[in-house]
Amino acid sequence: MNKSTSPKYWFPAKSYGFGWGLPITWQGWLVFLGALLLFACGAFLFPPQQMLVAYIVYEVAVFALLLFICQRKGEPTRWRWGKK
Repeated sequence: MNKSTSPKYWFPAKSYGFGWGLPITWQGWLVFLGALLLFACGAFLFPPQQMLVAYIVYEVAVFALLLFICQRKGEPTRWRWGKK
């Protein structure tokens, strides 16, 4: 068995700009959909009309976790001008 040495990325780098695109593996989709679910739950756990600071802290924490996972499991990113 010949194992490929190239890493398997969950999130591809964007073709234009900086960052990652939509997931390309089931693990990436699971993380992405889980983050969306956590974002949606934030409004119920910390109603913004009553607990605005807690809501903002929660949403920033979910976003930071998603960025951390994208950084670890995504293709290395840099500013891109498209395919040349």
